[in-house]
Amino acid sequence: MIKSFLEAAKDLYVAMNPATAPLLVKIRELCSFEKIATVLQKITTVLESDVAYTKSALDLRNQRTFAVRSGISGVLDVSRQAYKELTQEIHHYVEQLNEKYSVVATLKYDNGRKYWLKLSIGDYNSVDPPGLFINVAKKRGAIECQTLDLVKLNMRLSDTSNEVVFRSDAIIEKLIAGLQADASHLFKMCESVGLMDMLASFAQISTTRDYIRPEITSRLALKSARHPIVDKILAEKFVPNDYFATEQHCFHIVTGFNMGGKSTYIRAIALLQIMAQVGCFVPAEYASFSVVHNIFTRISLNDNIEAGLSSFSVEMRDMAFILRNVDQQSMVIIDELGRGTSTRDGLAIAIAMAEALIQSKAFVWFATHFLDLACVLANRPGVLNLHLASDCAISEDGVPHVTMLYKTERGPEQDEQDYGINLAKAMGLPQTIIREAEEFVRASRLRKEANKQNTEAEKLQRRRQLILGLHEALKQARVDGAEDALPGYLKQLQHEFVTQMAAIEDGD
Repeated sequence: MIKSFLEAAKDLYVAMNPATAPLLVKIRELCSFEKIATVLQKITTVLESDVAYTKSALDLRNQRTFAVRSGISGVLDVSRQAYKELTQEIHHYVEQLNEKYSVVATLKYDNGRKYWLKLSIGDYNSVDPPGLFINVAKKRGAIECQTLDLVKLNMRLSDTSNEVVFRSDAIIEKLIAGLQADASHLFKMCESVGLMDMLASFAQISTTRDYIRPEITSRLALKSARHPIVDKILAEKFVPNDYFATEQHCFHIVTGFNMGGKSTYIRAIALLQIMAQVGCFVPAEYASFSVVHNIFTRISLNDNIEAGLSSFSVEMRDMAFILRNVDQQSMVIIDELGRGTSTRDGLAIAIAMAEALIQSKAFVWFATHFLDLACVLANRPGVLNLHLASDCAISEDGVPHVTMLYKTERGPEQDEQDYGINLAKAMGLPQTIIREAEEFVRASRLRKEANKQNTEAEKLQRRRQLILGLHEALKQARVDGAEDALPGYLKQLQHEFVTQMAAIEDGD
């Protein structure tokens, strides 16, 4: 493998001759002929020039047997000659077998059975005596088998092959010991080739697909961004989405129905952040990223039987680690926190941990089915509610049809659509169960409406959030706004601010 790698490195050096970028020049220097000639000389002195790795079991066995050059070890040469003679004897035996019984048996090889025979069912049935073949198996309309004599020859050949490999390994170990002085350069060369492979991948994906170069700023803003993997699979069918996060809007609560795209939405931003920070273009119409030092995720819902942990225990362990290490220069992705316990306890824990993450000022995307979480945190400074939109329509025959739009919209999911109940109707659940569920939902909504109170404290929180949003918009206008469009934009901001502030005062 080292020999093949070094020979390929020479071709890479030639291909990179026109390169002028400092990084590419450094990679080319590490792959230069002078730096690898000594290592190749040591290897070719011991190994045959045509030795190479192969996937075929028989070819791989032969490559290992004849890898070391002749003349280095007399005992090894004698063992290899015995190996060749035994191999010829096996082929001669099969020829005699075909001639004697008038069959067409093909000699095959694998690691388990070693040499074996393959012949048609008609040839197999015509052989007399019928007990000539052993280890018989019928596969794909043919017979795979062996004979007792072939098994004996296999055993002799295996013993000889083991002797050859043993003596070859001893010689190769000495060769490896002699290459240790060059190990540091080989490691650098491997790293440089790996870096070159990464850069080539970046260049290929960035030029062949609709990717753009991201900006590095103090905010995160993406327009029509796409999940890099799902976009590759779905091509034109993927629905892009926008992302926005600043110090004033750092905590995003993402709600939506099952299969609505919440997980894809929050995972995409983590992948895009990584792509941007390692220097790759990203799939979007516009992209601006703030550099983060850590990306924390709490996504899967799996238990850990080996450690004796339930799914909820694993959740709590992971969240404890995140809360200990999160800071303002972190990104946190959380998907359905609290699913591993009761609804009441899960909601309480989700709210408590969300409060801690809000205080950390990290960029957080928090996907949840707890609509109360979105309501409780709606007026907290820094919190932005989003939901994945869907459309639920009732057909003429009364069957609900739910269409997922996969597009984010402002505000929490509206539970008036009764997605779960409509899906239950579509699945054909008994009407008595559906009616009881609908009655419970109506009663629950009445209780919520009765408990709603637009207190002065809530008004104060909403005013503060509105003012912080205005402050952030003015900051961005100062940085990005064109002078000719700025007066109109400021008038629009003023109108929206006055309208929203009046709505707060009126209790809307």
